[in-house]
Amino acid sequence: MKRKGDMFSFARFLGVLVKEFIQMKRDRVTFGMMIGIPVMQLLLFGYAIDTDPHNLPTLVEVADESPMVRSLTAAMDTSDYFDFIGIVTSEAEGAEALKNGTASVVLTVPPQFERDMVRGLTPELLLTVDASDPVAASGAIGAMNGVMETAMAQSLTGALSSQAKSDAPFDLIVHRAYNPEQQTSTNIVPGLLAVILAMTMVLITAVAIVRESEKGTMESLIATPVLASEVMLGKILPYVLVGYVQTMVFLLAARALFDVPFSGSFLTFFLGFNLYIIANLAIGFLVSTLARTQMQAMQLSFFTILPTVLLSGFMFPFAAMPGWAQAIGTAIPATHFLRLVRKVMLKGAGFAEVATDMFGIAVILVVVVTIALKRYRQSLD
Repeated sequence: MKRKGDMFSFARFLGVLVKEFIQMKRDRVTFGMMIGIPVMQLLLFGYAIDTDPHNLPTLVEVADESPMVRSLTAAMDTSDYFDFIGIVTSEAEGAEALKNGTASVVLTVPPQFERDMVRGLTPELLLTVDASDPVAASGAIGAMNGVMETAMAQSLTGALSSQAKSDAPFDLIVHRAYNPEQQTSTNIVPGLLAVILAMTMVLITAVAIVRESEKGTMESLIATPVLASEVMLGKILPYVLVGYVQTMVFLLAARALFDVPFSGSFLTFFLGFNLYIIANLAIGFLVSTLARTQMQAMQLSFFTILPTVLLSGFMFPFAAMPGWAQAIGTAIPATHFLRLVRKVMLKGAGFAEVATDMFGIAVILVVVVTIALKRYRQSLD
């Protein structure tokens, strides 16, 4: 009890201070989070995050093999903004590439383009951009103007040099596919589902399992002949229902409040989000095997949420990230589900277009489950 008139004691203060340092040393997870999270934020924001997208996969539909067209495709190929991945032979082929995510940009060159340009007929180039990501679309459109200037400077020489000094001898028609109004909510809202499910599924599973360990009920479960796989399924499946409720509320709100369309196959979406929910619950189970207290479980869960938000393509264009950041992002289930949900809701995709994304989530799920079961068996020992 504090006595009236007591003076500040440096010895008592020093004792409390030393005691806190000892406690900090014992709680290595918390200490690691205090150091690790700021370092992760510094590295991600400093090196991985870039709002100016580069190397967007680009296709060209060419109906004119003239020198001007070759200069144009060469300028696109050398630009940092476009990654020239090939040529398509029809409009349908280009549309399918945009739908399944193979390409982000398709440039269509009409027949007799250079001849009409020389005759002063002002032919039209069609630039179709996947505007489901408005930031990437705006960057591609802006970069295309510089590409055209470079191509004209290389091709409009000699007898055509007079045209190079005037306005562009052709028109660039821009088609913003899947989000013509370039509304940010159309891009953000579907991706938000991936982040919400990741945050809640990992956190509630990890905390719930660790809470049982703190209360001693997990020891009683260990004493029974229950297999590790049975414990994992029994612990994570009840929270699938929570994910169902969250997703239902989310879809209704997205449509009613933000007018976000749902154009694709609901069955494909249903299969994909079930796989995604289970993957995140498995991550939560893995986190619970690493944490000793509920506070540690929350901290470790936050440690997984940070790269989910920053490296999945939710807040920043995935194509703008450096190679090492994209490699890390590919190992995050939210990256694949975010692509899946945007394809289904905005592009009207079916199972064929999102099969690769589902496969990515499934691979991550298998790896996480394998590690989690191994960690759980070690905890039994």
